[in-house]
Amino acid sequence: MVVTIVSGLFYLLLYKRKVSIYLLDFTCYRPPDSLRVPMSMYLEHLIHNGFDPDAISFQVKILARSGLSQETCIPPSLRELPITKSLSFSKEEATTVMFSAVTELLEKNKINPRSIDILITNSSVYSPTPSLCAMVINEFRMRSNILSFNLSGMGCSASLVSIGLAKDLLKVHQNSLALIVSSESLSQNWYTGKNHSMLIANCLFRMGGAAILLSSKEQDKKIAKYQLQHVIRISRAQDDQSYACIFQDEDREEKTGISISKSILNVAGEALKANMASLGPLVLPFSEQFRYGLSVVCKKTGLLGRRKTYTPNFKRVFEHFCIHPGGKAVLLAIQKGLKLTEDEMEASKMTLHRFGNTSSSSIWYELSYTETKGRMKRGNRVWQICLGGGFKSNSAVWKCLHTIEPEKGNAWSDRIDSYPVDIPDVVEID
Repeated sequence: MVVTIVSGLFYLLLYKRKVSIYLLDFTCYRPPDSLRVPMSMYLEHLIHNGFDPDAISFQVKILARSGLSQETCIPPSLRELPITKSLSFSKEEATTVMFSAVTELLEKNKINPRSIDILITNSSVYSPTPSLCAMVINEFRMRSNILSFNLSGMGCSASLVSIGLAKDLLKVHQNSLALIVSSESLSQNWYTGKNHSMLIANCLFRMGGAAILLSSKEQDKKIAKYQLQHVIRISRAQDDQSYACIFQDEDREEKTGISISKSILNVAGEALKANMASLGPLVLPFSEQFRYGLSVVCKKTGLLGRRKTYTPNFKRVFEHFCIHPGGKAVLLAIQKGLKLTEDEMEASKMTLHRFGNTSSSSIWYELSYTETKGRMKRGNRVWQICLGGGFKSNSAVWKCLHTIEPEKGNAWSDRIDSYPVDIPDVVEID
């Protein structure tokens, strides 16, 4: 009887023991220079692929103000004249990005693929059969009892959805390794019609992907880069305007594309406010919470007049910000709302400039930029912010466990010394 009670108490304590989640490492796919799409080439493709003159003019205007450089990349099928869409090209793009990122991550950390316990893949608009998970398992000959999950339709915020799922699974399946692969496919989703709201995606989205390795093994704390502090997920799909803000649809000519509404800045702002309201009590000092709470009360009672509600100063608790580079306008709006400096926005703006919007993997290019610049110090806290269709605002907080030395051979190391660069408001496209 005594033995049974002691055993029961032991398992109860073990079950309730706080399980820490560690980020061992991550890699970002760097496309070869042969896949670059300079803006002059982009314009040539628009002309030779028979785009409507008004559609060409609109895309040139968006590109000129996009903040993208001449180095962003697109998959081979979209560089052909005429543009070629097929399942085989989409699969080739997905496997190239995923397998390259995963191979680099496993080899760099000397991880046997069969030691991976949990696999999560995410791609919003490309969901083949067999799944992306199955492709990865087959390529790397992973175990038959691996827990695999494939997330689709979750938009640019899917990477942090995957982090949240991995966190919950790792807490249940303790002493495990989880591999997350975040990617997107452009090959089948390049819009060739006349609808302006659908043409915007062509100007922003580019080729990229990331692989992330998480662990719930306490002994891995010594080798891990970061410890996960918080994951906050906000969905505003119950609101019709938010739900329709980013929408995959067909135009009048039955051409499929991703429509981006003009209301995106307002929708994103409201979603981010909700996220901040949930995250604030977990990270902000009491003084900031008090000022925010007081301003809310004063606003509701009319004492503030037309003045806006106080925005908490998150710079008091975070040294680094990785904000999803959904577009130049989105970054500028968030910078203004959070009162961030140019230095604090550098990783986000430079990622948009060099790689474009790589969907859910973008925040990892930003974290890689910060590391490669040698700015990540022990004890630093990072705030990752993702925005995506639905509409969703997700965020994650990481604490750096040791000072990270710049690595060679990553997505940024070949030309990190050239950054940051000045980004003109308007670029001339010949």
